[in-house]
Amino acid sequence: MITGCSSGIGYEAVKTLTQRSWRVFATCRKDEDCQRLKDEGFWSCRLDYEDPPSIEAAWRQVAAETGGRLDALFNNGAYAIPCVLEDLPTDGLRAIFEANVFGWHSLTRLILPAMHDQGHGRIVQNSSILGFNALMYRGAYNTTKYAIEGLSDTLRLELHGTGIDVVLIEPGPIDTKIRENSHPQFKRWIDWQNSRHKAFYKEKLIPRLEAESLPNRFELPPDAVVKKLIHALEAKRPKPRYYVTTPTYFMGFVRRFLSTRQLDVLSRAASA
Repeated sequence: MITGCSSGIGYEAVKTLTQRSWRVFATCRKDEDCQRLKDEGFWSCRLDYEDPPSIEAAWRQVAAETGGRLDALFNNGAYAIPCVLEDLPTDGLRAIFEANVFGWHSLTRLILPAMHDQGHGRIVQNSSILGFNALMYRGAYNTTKYAIEGLSDTLRLELHGTGIDVVLIEPGPIDTKIRENSHPQFKRWIDWQNSRHKAFYKEKLIPRLEAESLPNRFELPPDAVVKKLIHALEAKRPKPRYYVTTPTYFMGFVRRFLSTRQLDVLSRAASA
């Protein structure tokens, strides 16, 4: 079962795992995206992490198809609210936690009894480099990914010996629609014209959000994540963590040796 399948990593995972003879249950937030997947020959239903009844309904549909069994869950759907953190209303932070953390937890809890009953399972969480290395102007997303890291680490410890593995995938820059999808969230929550950071929004952030494309020499296509997902799902002993992209490997390495102040210098430079 894969969430966030309308585009990007989720969509690539659906296609690739289907080709590898997995029976894939793909979910999307919008009905029209589910219909598009169905038209392409995939199984799909609506699941919006911010809509608890849709989470329960999606699992009921999948369980009905499988007789209550499930080998693997890939929690993937998420969004961002780019801004200076002091400009983010608390209600906005609550909303993104509902989508990026609480909904993941709700779906995982619904599925875990089936995995316990069958004696095995894989829970794969699509985290981020921003789950262990914060960058400026991504505070809402940073905090949700840090939460996912803690949630997943705890689950892995508590599920030891049950046959259920919990795996984190930590990508850096990936060519997806996350920037495009974050623009409506920015407009919904950020009163930038009345912010002390108005010039920053006008001159830097908004042009980035409205740009058709932004060059990033470290950016990889979604299949780079899916390759790690395949190993996480099919390896006899999956790793607890899979890095994706050069920045993730780099930051994972240097944070072992640098002080917090030194890491801050790197993070400020990367955020510029």
